[in-house]
Amino acid sequence: MRSTTRWHAVNESTVDAAALEEELRRVVRGEVRFSAGDRALYATDGSNYRQVPIGVVVPRDANDVVRTVAAARRFGAPVLGRGCGTSLAGQCCNVAVVIDMSKYMHGLLRLDPNERRAVVQPGIILDSLRDAAEEHNLTFPPDPSTHRHCTLGGMIGNNSCGVHSVRGGKTDDNTEELEILTYDGVRMRVGKTSDEELGRIIAEGGRRGEIYGAMRALRDRYADEIRNGYPDIPRRVSGYNLPWLLPENGFDVAKALVGSESTLALVLEAKTRLVHSPPGRSLLALGYPSVAEAGDDVPRIMEHHPIALEGVDDVLIDDMTKKGLHPKDVRLLPDGNGFLLVEFGGDTREQSDARAREVMEGLKGREHPPSMKLFDDPEEERKIWEVRESGLGAAARVPGDRDTWEGWEDSAVPPERIGDYLRDLRKLLHTYGYNGALYGHFGQGCIHTRIDFDLLTAEGIAHYRSFMNEAADLVVSYGGSLSGEHGDGQSRAELLPKMFSPRLMQAFRDFKAIWDPENKMNPGKLIDAYRMDENLRLGVDYDPPAVKTWFQFPEDSGSFARATTRCVGVGKCRNPGGGTMCPSFQVTREEKDSTRGRAHLLFEMLEGNPMDGGWQEDAVHDALDLCLGCKGCKGECPVNVDMATLKAEFYAHYYRNRLRPRSAYAMGLIYWWARAAARAPWLANFFSQAPGLSSVAKVAAGVSQKRRLPKFAQQTFRNWYGEQRPRKTGAAPRVLLFPDTFNNNFFPETAKAGLEVLEALGFDVIVPPRNLCCGRPLYDFGMLGLAKRQLRQILQTLRPLIREGLPMVVLEPSCLAVFRDEMGGLFPHDIDARRLSERTYLLSEFIEKFAKDRPLPHIGREALVHGHCHQKALIGMSADTAVLDKMGIKTDMPETGCCGMAGSFGFEATHYDVSVAVGERVLLPAVREADGEKLIIADGFSCREQIAQTTNRRALHLADVLAQALRDEHAAQQRPEAARAMAHAGRR
Repeated sequence: MRSTTRWHAVNESTVDAAALEEELRRVVRGEVRFSAGDRALYATDGSNYRQVPIGVVVPRDANDVVRTVAAARRFGAPVLGRGCGTSLAGQCCNVAVVIDMSKYMHGLLRLDPNERRAVVQPGIILDSLRDAAEEHNLTFPPDPSTHRHCTLGGMIGNNSCGVHSVRGGKTDDNTEELEILTYDGVRMRVGKTSDEELGRIIAEGGRRGEIYGAMRALRDRYADEIRNGYPDIPRRVSGYNLPWLLPENGFDVAKALVGSESTLALVLEAKTRLVHSPPGRSLLALGYPSVAEAGDDVPRIMEHHPIALEGVDDVLIDDMTKKGLHPKDVRLLPDGNGFLLVEFGGDTREQSDARAREVMEGLKGREHPPSMKLFDDPEEERKIWEVRESGLGAAARVPGDRDTWEGWEDSAVPPERIGDYLRDLRKLLHTYGYNGALYGHFGQGCIHTRIDFDLLTAEGIAHYRSFMNEAADLVVSYGGSLSGEHGDGQSRAELLPKMFSPRLMQAFRDFKAIWDPENKMNPGKLIDAYRMDENLRLGVDYDPPAVKTWFQFPEDSGSFARATTRCVGVGKCRNPGGGTMCPSFQVTREEKDSTRGRAHLLFEMLEGNPMDGGWQEDAVHDALDLCLGCKGCKGECPVNVDMATLKAEFYAHYYRNRLRPRSAYAMGLIYWWARAAARAPWLANFFSQAPGLSSVAKVAAGVSQKRRLPKFAQQTFRNWYGEQRPRKTGAAPRVLLFPDTFNNNFFPETAKAGLEVLEALGFDVIVPPRNLCCGRPLYDFGMLGLAKRQLRQILQTLRPLIREGLPMVVLEPSCLAVFRDEMGGLFPHDIDARRLSERTYLLSEFIEKFAKDRPLPHIGREALVHGHCHQKALIGMSADTAVLDKMGIKTDMPETGCCGMAGSFGFEATHYDVSVAVGERVLLPAVREADGEKLIIADGFSCREQIAQTTNRRALHLADVLAQALRDEHAAQQRPEAARAMAHAGRR
């Protein structure tokens, strides 16, 4: 583990943290968190840097922020305001009291469509504002790729931009007024200030008058340098925003504070500008031989006034291909090795299309026109924008390549020079032996990249420093900016003297001193900052212990430690709505309940400071407690963090030599309980269902009294199958049907339906010769020894069939996930495990692969379809959609996320409330609102159980739907024959 002395030497604090915590708990209504686990949770952001904070405060309102800063001031503690924590330059971590505004202070206080203004709290999610504004055909123009989860406060701190900034400007251009708080306790509203008002404020005196007077003096002293010393480009984000203090810009203090990265004041409230959002949108994709040639065309394309102009290179597309990220979507692009994505707006789609076609006609007349594709399908357009927004995650952890890191993440140049800059930047990367995708906001000259720096060795870090200095010289030679979107923080602050004159650097220091004379606001960031190679999250001292694990982590070079570094802080798991990841965060809005928070704590566990409990660390256990193991992160996280596996691994060690919760023995061992119950199901059901006795059984099992225990079937599927002794045809292709514990013991009708469907499709169905279980529930409790034994038993029993190449159909998606996912992690070198994994299918997958041309019954119904989390994460729903479509079933597949039951999770007394809250987000209301004639289809046992226990509907497995349709079809075919027979009898 990392030496603690280094961190104490670099970041030693003289603050009496215990006394400060006591004071904060006394005065703050919100949450005060100073434990080792809470501090570790906020030790890093989306950057390469790590600094353990003094403590964390989660304020309920602005008054809490005021009280927090007052207490910090009394104890001499620095402070740092934080939103989503996705900052890429290190400005969101520090040895300070971190004030997390995102949990409670996220209100939209006012939206005036006539004035085109909105008033918001700093923790509001950008898309929450944009969605509300879109109801009036308005929007907040800056929209970074993190728009689904980033906060307005963070955007104000970094002066964020985004895809549509080409039309509406950066955050500063759209900030009208701020309510702010200084470290010395001044709370005031700031914005554009007339000369008359400026004079009045100064004349009033006090600390506010002093600040304004000092700013006016600074402006007058440095006016010439400010006018002449900033690059005149659309994406200059580096440095303080002093041009807004000039008289010609209205002495706009709010805009001057935007981009100050919490180094000057805290934002309590913001009044923002809204602009017209064109209802008609058209996307034109252009393909070029290289990304540099795409850049060359930017000035000509900009003459047509697009509302977005993005660039993507072939390296990024190749990265996505290697990761299997958007594999079908990238094929929607036209031919080329460099691409421009050009969006046009209009009052109608016809208007926007006409503008796009005008560009296309002009390009066709050139000697070497680019390849072109004008999209006419909104769904395809959405997919292409998702490809672009996935850039950071796609480039971060690519199989077979070195890991890439931020650093030279968002440089910007004049848009008319972007092509040449791309050539020179690529040449510089090659000179240093680096690689990185080049993409970004080409219409405004901003280039994004992540580079495969070596940040572990002294030589590698020295190489990194040398590159950064040369890259800074390069961008300055183009009249550009070190940062065009994400700010300076610590990554680039050391390089600011290359971009700004000594006089302007002094002006920055003076501006900082005006607002924060004690240097307590996020010290060491942006100005007089730490060096770019200090406080590295990795660095030469990074030396995690080599731990022995159950899972072999083949995708992370066999290293648990490397698996904990996979998260790069993108924060997509903090999306409060939409998608599956991360269901518990969507309910609690707690950082520790996000995939990122959990991953960071596992990393910190190995660091050993401030947490020192290792595998027995309670803070990590608490963070993992609400993880539903849904695998949404493995499918939706841009770097595919697999928290379900990490949780199972941690629990295996945490519970070594200690008792697990009662539910672990009741539900984790359900396979063995079910086998026992199968001998006398009436007796098992008597104890689990009878009034009074069921309550006792629930207490013994750790189950919520608000849940119903599932009833054991009177006859298991395997026992029924043995009695039936189905006749073997010999000629039909054989398929193995795996009777999982849930469908075997609780819903054998579904297993029978699966067999019926497969036989109807012409297959000879066989069932394993003995009781087998994949051990799915064992993973939830870290019982990995037993889980591994169960899988080994399956491999031994089925080995002849596996080697014969028989396909196996699994009806339960969570069990399929074991074969597709966990088995490879536990047996990465077992060739039969690999064979079984590759030949295991859900029923829909099997039909699409082996019976695609065989007719299915047509029923012409509507259905609400809910996909199991594991299926959505690992496989997708396309096969189900295809099968249902062939049956004439019109599907409604809302973005329901997780059902909330998640195996044993939703049954457990300690998790019941979260379980129901997760389901109530989308799924359960959608089920209740569905028409009574509408089918409810859900393949997951847990999903069907959640629906049954919280609504008045019963969900069906796809096998049930298919089997019933086959029976109805057969009955319909028999009716005419019966009618003819009766008529014939009548004639006789």
